Amino acid sequence: MPGAIYKGFTSDLKERFKQHNDPKNKGYTKKYAPWDTETYFAFSDLQKAKKFELYLKSSSGHAFMNKHLLSEDFKRALAKFKQS
Repeated sequence: MPGAIYKGFTSDLKERFKQHNDPKNKGYTKKYAPWDTETYFAFSDLQKAKKFELYLKSSSGHAFMNKHLLSEDFKRALAKFKQS
């Protein structure tokens, strides 16, 4: 289903995309493939990365993401999928 937003952390972004987009993927993300990058952040501290992921999954983090991290083009495309 296009229009899904994935929030997570990894030490290897390219490898993580390969896993999510692999046709053999049996996980939750399979039904939303293909995945692409809208926004990403790099952290030098693993704990900070985990805390930021949890924040983005919270209601205030979701509002922050929608206001500051998503492009207008992405928001328009997402709105089209929600109308379907």
